[in-house]
This record gives sequence, structure tokens and C-alpha cells, in this order.
Amino acid sequence: MTSDASPQSIQSAKAAVESLAAVLGGGALPDTLASGDDPAAALLHDGGVARAVVGRLRGAGSGVGNDGLCRWLYDAFQSNLPELQLAVLRFVPALAGVYMSRAVSRKQLAGFEAVLLALYAHAAAQRGAGEPETVALPNLANPSVYHDAKVPPKTKAAELDVAVLSPALEPHGTMRATRRARIVGAVLELYHGKLALMPISSKLDFCEFCVAWAGNRSKLDDKPRIAAPASSEPDGGGAAAATEEKWRRVPLPWELFQPAMRIVAHCLLGPTGSDELKAQAARAAECLYWRAAETMDARALLATRSLVRLSQMMEEPIPEPSFSGGVENMAELEAMRANILSTKN
Repeated sequence: MTSDASPQSIQSAKAAVESLAAVLGGGALPDTLASGDDPAAALLHDGGVARAVVGRLRGAGSGVGNDGLCRWLYDAFQSNLPELQLAVLRFVPALAGVYMSRAVSRKQLAGFEAVLLALYAHAAAQRGAGEPETVALPNLANPSVYHDAKVPPKTKAAELDVAVLSPALEPHGTMRATRRARIVGAVLELYHGKLALMPISSKLDFCEFCVAWAGNRSKLDDKPRIAAPASSEPDGGGAAAATEEKWRRVPLPWELFQPAMRIVAHCLLGPTGSDELKAQAARAAECLYWRAAETMDARALLATRSLVRLSQMMEEPIPEPSFSGGVENMAELEAMRANILSTKN
């Protein structure tokens, strides 16, 4: 929270911390959390808060209609305070990861769905009327400073090609199996828009669930690829429930595959100094590639293959430049020049 935050927003953040402590139970959060100068930032970056909340989300029985934590996430996001909304987005990987893994078993997860629908509605509102996100691509039929058109346009320049990055967001008040991937995909796009502000532990959570969604094994080295980071394991009974539950492979249509791949690419290539995050993102990229190879989706296959190749290039050492060959070439050119001059004479 910035220093110029209003006293009302600070009080709202403190009230949110106190209500979260009541939901999680005594001792789950430090007593000094709500009394700090920046309680909203503590919700976002504090490791103890992350372990407690993620552990509860992963725990058995989470996500049902009367889940107090889901109610807190819903109310905190609906407060319309950007700081609290950012803190809620921090838990999107665990929220979406657990939900998608359990939804394939047709479990009742009304609590998870209420939070996801609230995030989806916010994403749609940010686009005005839910308009699609597009990008204009140059049309090669038009000449440029880099090339000449094969067939110059006779009258006017050809129109630009428009590519759709994200389809339109239609209003949805309920979660159905046919629209589940689109809703969760839009929530991941919302998370991706704030990814630079997210702590590393949140990104590690997403890479873990992304591996589980795609398949738990990487065919590149035939080793198990899902391993929960130590920083995301809660203390107490929630940890046992989280490690015992097997996160399931889920359907990955393009509307869910694309935002997941964009998040993994940011984790892999973005400005971060965490080797652990890069390694987890590389594993997720490998699993996404082999998943795309199974479905033979050309878009997913091309994008993930490029991402895997980029991760491999990052690990390859850059050779030191050598100028010995240049010196030999210059000597050879001087000899050729001398021969030409002697021939002319």
C-alpha cells in the first residue's frame, strides 16, 4: 500500500487481516500483522500468510459452499480496494489449481466457483462490455522500410490483419462444465496482468499445478515432475491433506492452455533471480509441450516447442568470442590483394 493511502483503506485492510485471522483460527497469523503500517502488503508478501491460506485451500473439504476462506476471498476482492484485490490474486494459482483438479471428479465446489466468478466478472468489466483483446499485425501486402510488396496495391493500402489474443467475455452467473475452461482462463489472464507484482512463491504454486494439469511426468527425462515447494507447504494437518491428494490431469483447451503458457513463459524468461522458479517453469513448459504433442494442436505445439527451446538456450553457455579466425582471414585477403595487384602490373 502506498504512503498516500487513505486512512479508510488502511482501516479496511486491517479489518480484512483480522477477519482472515478469525477464519484461519488462533495462531495461524502473527498478532502484529494487522497492527503494521502496511497490512495489505503483508497479505501479499508475508510467507506465514501464504502458507496458512494456501494450506487451507489445498486441504480436504475446501471450496465447499460454506467455506469461510472462500467467503473471505470473495469479500476482500469485492471491497474494490486495489491492494486487497492484489492480495486475493496472489492465491489464484492455488485456487484455480485445486478447483480444476477436483472439478473433473464432479465435486461440489460452490465456494471456489463463487470466487472465480467474481474474478471473471471483474475481468469482463475491465474490458468495458467484455470486448475481445486483439492486436493489429502488419500486412505483408503493404511495402515497408524492410521489404517491397510483390504486388503493389493499385488503389489503397491493404488493411492490417487483426489477431485475437483473448475472445470476448460473455456474462456468466453460474459455472458449467462447458464454460469452465473459459472462466478459469479469463481469471488466469487477470492474474497474468499483475504477474510482475506477485511474489515468487505464488508463481511456484502455479508452475506446480500447471505440471499436474498437463501430466505429472516429463518425457524428456522420464522423471516425476511434480514436487510441492517447501515454501508453499502449510504447518499442521493441512500439509498432510495436501500431500496425500493427487492433483489430477485436466482438459486443456486453447482458451485455458494459452494463458497458462503465457504465465509459464513469464516465469521462465521474466526478470527474476530465482533459479528455482526458472527450473519449475522449464519443467512446466516441457509438460505443456508433450501435452500439445498428444493433442496435435498446431498453435500450442509451436508455442510450447519454442518455449522449451528458449529454456534450453538459457542453459547453454555463451561461447567466448574468438578473433584468431578474423586475423587469419585478414591475412588471406591481403595475400589475394597482393596477387591481384601483381597481375595487373
